[in-house]
Amino acid sequence: MTTAFSSDGAEVIQRALIPGETGGRSSTVTLEDFYELKKAIAFVADNGFTKVALQFPDKLLSDSGDVAAKIEAASGAKMYILGDTSYGSCCVDEVAAEHVGAEAVVHYGPACLSPCRKLPVLHVFGREQLDAICCAEAFQELHPDHQTHVVVLTEVAYSHAVDDLASKLQPFYPNVVFSQLDSKEPINSTQPVSGLVKQFGRCFEIDKELGLEKYSMFYVGSEGPELTNFMLSWNQCSFSSFNPKTGQGRWETLDVNRALRRHLYLVERARDAQVVGIVVGTLGVADYLSVLEHLRGIIHKAGKRAYTLAVGKPNPAKLANFLEIDIFVLVACPQNSLLDSSDFYRPLITPYEMELACNPARIWTSSYVTDFRHLLPGACDHTPFPDKVSEKDSEPTISLITGELRSFHLYTVPDQELSSDTAVTCRSHFQALAEISPAASFLESRSWRGLEQQLGQTAVAKAVVGRRGIAIGYEDEPCGKWTQNEREYGTEKKLPSFVESKENS
Repeated sequence: MTTAFSSDGAEVIQRALIPGETGGRSSTVTLEDFYELKKAIAFVADNGFTKVALQFPDKLLSDSGDVAAKIEAASGAKMYILGDTSYGSCCVDEVAAEHVGAEAVVHYGPACLSPCRKLPVLHVFGREQLDAICCAEAFQELHPDHQTHVVVLTEVAYSHAVDDLASKLQPFYPNVVFSQLDSKEPINSTQPVSGLVKQFGRCFEIDKELGLEKYSMFYVGSEGPELTNFMLSWNQCSFSSFNPKTGQGRWETLDVNRALRRHLYLVERARDAQVVGIVVGTLGVADYLSVLEHLRGIIHKAGKRAYTLAVGKPNPAKLANFLEIDIFVLVACPQNSLLDSSDFYRPLITPYEMELACNPARIWTSSYVTDFRHLLPGACDHTPFPDKVSEKDSEPTISLITGELRSFHLYTVPDQELSSDTAVTCRSHFQALAEISPAASFLESRSWRGLEQQLGQTAVAKAVVGRRGIAIGYEDEPCGKWTQNEREYGTEKKLPSFVESKENS
């Protein structure tokens, strides 16, 4: 089942909205407190911004007009509401903000806290209510040993209640660590010298002698992609959770090993693939251009062909147009990277899984990398591509899926070829692509291969007013308003004689 990140929009159109639940804000919490209006107004006024974009998820759009009006009245700046994001709503949509010339973005609701490239950002998560006493009681039932080592993680909407929860647990649990939000995350996720861990917008310090694998994780929040991302990335730790909406605590029953086996299967599919489509799933996360170049490099070195696809929010219908592509690599934030591809014609994998398939120097360990920035040169999880392949690695292997022999060899690509082969519209490489994969010969024979820039070949034309109206009758059509008979028989056909006689009568 696909997520909202890859939805085709049908679910939103058919969704039934229940009065009183559309705002996503409890009626007991005021607008000023939930959206932290004083904080947002100070952010705009202190920095002297004149144009600011306000980004809301769907469930908070009903309050967007009131929030924008209050901030405008207090700060004097112009507010623009971003209702439909280019990609996942957890990411800051810098592209939409730049369309209106915004100087900054105020992001409301759940956030992945991925660092942005250009614009200053203020995150307002929305203050969801947390019963700290009930949460502490659930923690004690799940962890009866008071000397246990636990890291407490919270969903961003409950981060404001961390201090209250800590005051109820720390007197009895001296080894419990409470994470804090830190949107300014460095590339290195763990510093073993000090035991400081900074990852996914969280910051906490552990005992460096024990190591993170000796800690359990306690998550405060609802089940969702954020919890899944934590469990896969820190799969050496046991996880428990408390859902504030239901008031229930539990040990997480998600079979992480089963999920990892699924991802390892996708790695095997990537090893068999000859034509790879790199799907751009973000335009706002920092270093996304660097990871695109990094992926193209390792894919070419592995003897495969790579094509970059920018299709907006990916869904099965869009990607099914590229039948010649064997597998897709989704470049997105850590939460949206774990997209369930069971409904897609071809699987979608993460950049880390693509590296496992292409880079012989990268060996599978118990860790799993969902943040693509950690794979770049200089990052903590970067593994350089070898200059030479050992005899053992160059020996043919048998595909565990097809049962066919496959060989691995380094493929040296000229710099000009690597830089030009960046989109599905490159015609100069179709013949070389067809020699690598029979499926790619279909791409060569296609009449439409994507948009072509044709720089310098197309005359510049001025913008003109387009047609207005609906397809059944545009304003510039000579027929004007259509009668029922004209809708049935058409304007350019003479109505049958029996119809005319009926109208005259």
